Amino acid sequence: MSIKPIDAEYRGEERYAKISFAYSNDEQYQQIENALAVELKNCDLDHNIYGSDISNGRKVLIIEFHDDYDRQSGQILENLIKKLGITECRC
Repeated sequence: MSIKPIDAEYRGEERYAKISFAYSNDEQYQQIENALAVELKNCDLDHNIYGSDISNGRKVLIIEFHDDYDRQSGQILENLIKKLGITECRC
């Protein structure tokens, strides 16, 4: 069985953005955590990070930004996607 790549899904509304990263193993989880550490290092936006199990042994890590009046989260999310080598993000 081959390991699936990290998948990303984005949802957003006025002043709110959420991205979900689905991953298959500890190595992928660590890649996501490392990218988050870099991108959120100086982030002053109100955000939550949480995770859960999904189907077929995969897990998901979710980052939500709240009260993003200036839509600063967009650049953070783009940088995360690039750092993780994701070429397609579902909306």
